Amino acid sequence: MDGDRIAMSQRERDRLRVMDPVMKGQRTQREAGRLLGVTERTIRRWQRRLEREGDGGIVHRLRGRPSNRQADPAYRRQVVEAYREELGGFGPTFAGEKLAERGLPVAVRTLREWLLAEGLWQQQRRRDRHRSRRARRECFGELVQADGSHHDWLEGRGPRMVLLVMIDDATSKPTARFYPAETTEGYMDLLRRYLRKHGRMVAIYADHDSVFFARDAQGEPVLTQFGRALQELGIELIPAGSPQAKGRVERFNGTAQDRLVKELHLAKAGTIEAANDVLDKVFLPWFNRRCTVKAASPNDAHRPLHPSMNLGAILSIQEHRTVSNDYTIRLDNRIYQLPPPAWPGLRGGQVTVERRLDEALRIRFKGRYLKYKALPLPAGLGALPPNPRSLPPVGIPAEGQKPKGCPSEPGQPSAVHPVVGRSGRTPAEPYPPNGTDQAIRKQRWRPPPEHPWRRFKIRRRPNRTVLTRIFHAGCWRRSWRAISRS
Repeated sequence: MDGDRIAMSQRERDRLRVMDPVMKGQRTQREAGRLLGVTERTIRRWQRRLEREGDGGIVHRLRGRPSNRQADPAYRRQVVEAYREELGGFGPTFAGEKLAERGLPVAVRTLREWLLAEGLWQQQRRRDRHRSRRARRECFGELVQADGSHHDWLEGRGPRMVLLVMIDDATSKPTARFYPAETTEGYMDLLRRYLRKHGRMVAIYADHDSVFFARDAQGEPVLTQFGRALQELGIELIPAGSPQAKGRVERFNGTAQDRLVKELHLAKAGTIEAANDVLDKVFLPWFNRRCTVKAASPNDAHRPLHPSMNLGAILSIQEHRTVSNDYTIRLDNRIYQLPPPAWPGLRGGQVTVERRLDEALRIRFKGRYLKYKALPLPAGLGALPPNPRSLPPVGIPAEGQKPKGCPSEPGQPSAVHPVVGRSGRTPAEPYPPNGTDQAIRKQRWRPPPEHPWRRFKIRRRPNRTVLTRIFHAGCWRRSWRAISRS
């Protein structure tokens, strides 16, 4: 805090937004605790601090300070080393008992977290729990379910398309739109429409589609572009364990696949634009009149967009590129020049490239947007050559089906055949055309007779003759001398 200025994180601003009706007596402590995911005791403690200190009372007391309850790092290393040497494979509970016998007591939960962090233990799968019907959330904007519905919406009259839906859990109010495919850009565009109409919801409930959740080659979870956008907006992303868990949006899709298809048939819609027009003017107004309900609480849990939140930048596909020494970056086989001024740290640094939903390209460096110029392709180059592995097979007979269990012989790519005599540093060439039995063999280059490399230089000295020959081939050079006495 500096005078009248209070530094707050977005999470603390959201807490202050929820606590403001509590201070005015317009929201109960129980409801505020449910919206923020804390207990009523914590809400009462925050309320006393806000009454005593003002808005600064919501700032966490441990900001900038290490935890007072953290274990000694040296003791943690000692416990982990003892487990690694003597108790490998022991469960946290059993290992905790054995460590206590060796004079190294540690709580089971703490030991489990240490072992998970070191990669010495994996979480065990539990039995399926008994599941019951989940009650609706009480506030509008507290939870929004998202999903995509694949269906033959136009019944062959037009292109295939997907209906992307976001529906509120408390009221069943939907926000939906047709898109060519279920992509990250489609969900970002739908989220942008929702945010501009209602504000930021507390959480989104979605399935395990790759738009929301992804894993790397080692199976570790990675942050997707949509997940990164929600993180910057302060919206929680909750994974659904089954389609039944997000039954609100699944039932909406079932109703749409019945009634909306018939409405599109009556309107003779044959394009995505015409289908979206029928969706906005006919189906969604009917659904809001007949199928929505009133929320249990009159309070709205949506949060306004902060002025610092640039939706165009947040809801974009972002990539990182390294700036070369000549202040250029490469993107999609194109070179982009960054004109002056040369900001400190720009050369050799990382820039963020934003592909926005309006197909605009922005380049950002440390919160500053840079100008750029796309350099033209070299004259005569034209379109970029295709990937050799994507070429159709030419002159390669189809292999017969191998008997099951027999080891397969070393095969060759479907569109590329290795050329004899190649060094491996250049890309493979296409297979010889029909009628050619052998692969193309590249002849070794030899210098002509009059080439300077073939010249001999004889120097005569007393009592000896020096013959020097210099031979150069490829990227190596070798010389030797023949010395003879006269």
